[in-house]
Amino acid sequence: MNIKLKRAYDPPSKEDGFRILVDRLWPRGIKKEDLKIDFWIKEIAPSNELRRWFAHDKGKWKEFQKRYDEELKEKKHAVEEIDKEIQNKGTVTLVYGSKEPLYNNAVFLKKYLEKKGKKNVF
Repeated sequence: MNIKLKRAYDPPSKEDGFRILVDRLWPRGIKKEDLKIDFWIKEIAPSNELRRWFAHDKGKWKEFQKRYDEELKEKKHAVEEIDKEIQNKGTVTLVYGSKEPLYNNAVFLKKYLEKKGKKNVF
């Protein structure tokens, strides 16, 4: 399992492998053909309420992770879909639109999926 992260505004590359947009909203100012997304799974993103509450405030990061973890437990179908793609594609890049590289849903989602993948291995 090789999961990478990349900002939507950074140019795509061959090393990205299978590119999955993990935001509910399309990144502003980017044409669909320029983003080169293989799969867009809006359902995996945090709820609008959680996204608005968090607003990429690093002071809320710890609580955001707890709340997003709870939401992901309720989104089993979306988690299974993205997990299937990860298992089938080798390298997968989770693409996100946030300007904040350390405190965003893709960062937590990567950690969540890696943890889930390790549990499935044993």
